[in-house]
Amino acid sequence: MLTFIGLGLYDERSITVEGRDALQGADRVFAEFYTSELIGTTVTDLEVHHDLEIEVRDRAGVEREPEEILAAAEESDVAFLTAGDTMISTTHVDLRLRAHERGIDTRVIHGVTAQTATSSLTGLQNYRFGKATTLPFPYAHGADGLPASVTDTIDANRQANCHTVVYLDIKVDGGEHADRSGDDEAYGTYMTADVGAELLAETYPSLVGVAVARAGSPEPLVEAAPMQELATRDFGEPLHLLVVPGPLHLLEADALCALADADRAALEIV
Repeated sequence: MLTFIGLGLYDERSITVEGRDALQGADRVFAEFYTSELIGTTVTDLEVHHDLEIEVRDRAGVEREPEEILAAAEESDVAFLTAGDTMISTTHVDLRLRAHERGIDTRVIHGVTAQTATSSLTGLQNYRFGKATTLPFPYAHGADGLPASVTDTIDANRQANCHTVVYLDIKVDGGEHADRSGDDEAYGTYMTADVGAELLAETYPSLVGVAVARAGSPEPLVEAAPMQELATRDFGEPLHLLVVPGPLHLLEADALCALADADRAALEIV
């Protein structure tokens, strides 16, 4: 049996009760933190809290070399852990399909996702979110300006009166920090919302964006302002993301004013 368990958004306590129970019943536990991570904890703290050993795999160890995970799941109960909800990444869908091809039973135990938490924190209606996109560091895509994958997504969503979640890039330092022990402070580089807003402001300077920081933590932060203004602010510790709203329903505009300190005059209301 291979059980995929979403750990939620912030720390060792963010897992659901169902996920915790399944984790306690596993014979072997694998995890990856290259698609996202729990910024409020470490692998060591997870191990101590749940009283188990976690074998962390880097991208290659999941996508190109999954044999150890699959072989273990053929013989015993294996848990595979990720931050957020476990099936958001295509990496994990691929691993599940590989298990099915080998006749291994699988199970999915969901966790809270950044997108659903973003809808809850901002007051933007969940059904009005369109396709999400990821904003890479400029050196990662090697071109001037915003990648077409970002602008095309934002423009298409706005044309359809939909909101866009813009995930901000995370760069892991070459895989050598993949175990992310408690003493490791160089695990990755996180794009912050001010940097993301600065990049988006090159194309959308006056468009209102919403910065969401530390969703799932005891002290999340939500602020709405034009991109060029967000680019000048400090949003504190990661993880961050940005939302580019489409035209707003009246209730959504009320929510951004009340929950994100938006200037109502700057909002596009339908």
